[in-house]
Amino acid sequence: MFTSFEEHKKSKLKRYIQKLLIISSFITVGFTCNAKVISQPLIKPKINEVDLYSNKSFITKAVERTGAAVVTIDTQRYIKKRKFPRNSQPLLDPYFERFFGLDLPDDNRPRIEQSQGSGFIFADGLIMTNAHVVNESDKVIVGLTNGKKVEAKLIGQDFFTDLAVLKIEGKGPWPKAKLGNSAKIKVGDWAIAVGNPFGLENTVTLGIISNLNRNVTQLGIYDKKLELIQTDAAINPGNSGGPLLNSEGEVIGINTLIRSGPGAGLSFAIPINKAKEIAYQLIKNGKVIHPMIGISLIEESNSKRKNNFVKVGYVVPNSPAEKSGIMIEDIILKVGNKDIETASDVIDQISKNGINKKIDILLKRRNKLIKLKVIPTDITNLENN
Repeated sequence: MFTSFEEHKKSKLKRYIQKLLIISSFITVGFTCNAKVISQPLIKPKINEVDLYSNKSFITKAVERTGAAVVTIDTQRYIKKRKFPRNSQPLLDPYFERFFGLDLPDDNRPRIEQSQGSGFIFADGLIMTNAHVVNESDKVIVGLTNGKKVEAKLIGQDFFTDLAVLKIEGKGPWPKAKLGNSAKIKVGDWAIAVGNPFGLENTVTLGIISNLNRNVTQLGIYDKKLELIQTDAAINPGNSGGPLLNSEGEVIGINTLIRSGPGAGLSFAIPINKAKEIAYQLIKNGKVIHPMIGISLIEESNSKRKNNFVKVGYVVPNSPAEKSGIMIEDIILKVGNKDIETASDVIDQISKNGINKKIDILLKRRNKLIKLKVIPTDITNLENN
């Protein structure tokens, strides 16, 4: 009797444990199913959105931000040239030309010369490009990325920095490029060159910033006043005047020069900070003032002291520099309140000072220190000397 009671008790306990297991398994399955139902519609669209966005490279995103503001610039210039004197009638008379089977040289016939470049809209209807793109043009046609073509007029151009500003004739709205800060770029940063060579919409090349503040005199260019961004992003013919972008799609420079011959593969752009400064002067005054004192500069390094110094390489006759007593081989130690380490330091201080206002210059001549006062003038006055 006792034994059977024990067995009955064990049997009842066993059935109770089985019920608990079955109930707990239902609860687990229930929670699992509910979690599945709740999470699926919330997570899946997010994953798809991320995937779609991540498929675009930073280059694509950068060009999409600015590409619509990049324009083609077609220019026309009327050429009328004579190789022969006016009294050479047999060579100028079309009847005699046909009779003798002579062809009048092309250079002697009136014709329209066409060329093409790129630019970008940076403000309401205003375009930045290179001065050499629109130089001596009688007509300028701007091609937008939507296929529309509109005429533009020249607001002003500055040959010393190779910059020009155009105004689109007509009403917008116009797409605008976002301008960056060229003071923040560093060697090794991404550089994206965009242009419309031969009318091809948004041709894009990629490279890096190779050098900053490249003086054009190092490239054998002496008629310009430029310090350029150097990049290995290819700038093709027709890309002149187009924007150089950073990885965020902001304009950090204007494509301007291509290195040909030895060292080919290097391209150069005008820093956007300098371009903005020049552009706003052109808009306001139609011209740009370039303060100069009339010297060329040479940078040299002292291996013993491990520092650079700047000396005078040439003095323009009858210039402010010559009148104040500056001589070839003088070492420039200080301009205004700035200690001089590079040629750029000298140029910047004189530019900030402006024209017709004295600036102090501290020189070293042999073992003597010499302090002079110089009054900068506009570069055009130096050319007229």
